[in-house]
Amino acid sequence: MRVVVAGASGFLGTAWRDHLAREGHEVVRLVRGEALSAGESHWDPYAGEVDRGVVESADVVANLAGAPLAHWPWTSSYRRTFTASRVATTRTLAEAVASSDRRPAFLAQSGISGYGDHGDRVLTEDSPLDADTFMGEVNRAWERAALPASRAGARVTVMRTGVVLDRRGSALKLLRPLFLAGLGGPVGRGRQFLSTISLADWVRAATWLAGREDADGPYNVTGPDPRPNAELSAELGRLLHRPSVVPVPPPLLRLAAGSVASELLGSSRVEPARLLREGFEFEHPTLRSRLQAALA
Repeated sequence: MRVVVAGASGFLGTAWRDHLAREGHEVVRLVRGEALSAGESHWDPYAGEVDRGVVESADVVANLAGAPLAHWPWTSSYRRTFTASRVATTRTLAEAVASSDRRPAFLAQSGISGYGDHGDRVLTEDSPLDADTFMGEVNRAWERAALPASRAGARVTVMRTGVVLDRRGSALKLLRPLFLAGLGGPVGRGRQFLSTISLADWVRAATWLAGREDADGPYNVTGPDPRPNAELSAELGRLLHRPSVVPVPPPLLRLAAGSVASELLGSSRVEPARLLREGFEFEHPTLRSRLQAALA
């Protein structure tokens, strides 16, 4: 496949483009600066500018761009930046796909945080997105931005990604030093479910979805059998041979994370129902195997 990727220099984008290259696919990276090689193409998502020839030549266009969730402080200005970085990039690519003659497939990144807090209720792709939280609003706008491509007849696959575990990025990059220092523990009471996936399984799932002509609509790109936060903390402590008894007090989290603290304290028991039903095989189907792979 020829895959055009926005956000190819981020945590997920870097891992995915390396995986695609190893599998023999061609990757073109969309960059905000000057294109310095044949494998790069300049774009300006906020101005709606992207090389239509590059889109026309693609088999798959994928958007992994977006401002990071791990940010402090969460000001009203950053909330706008966070939202626009997802919506504007998705809309620009969706409109480019819609106006092309070949209409390549469009992989649109999203997140499971949009489901909201539902305790121990199992959530699948059929569950509605929450309309009453910040992340729910973001995800609804994020996914709506892909509509121009689907309305034009292109295949649009929405990847609702869970917490991707790898020591080099995302949540584990922040948690591992705390646990190694003996300061690790559950967030709040630790009863809230946390839906995770190994980085290896995420890149395999993204490639699998990119190559399947019948993969259309939303997919929960997260591992099976999500476990409560307290179990993740205990398992991480065992693997690192460190205690995991220092809880993160909710008031401290709210002070540090502001309005998104509710997303971290909430419970999302999300299952990858469509991936499992359609035959995707996880290399790391359990929390322990995901953490072992992440720490290797």
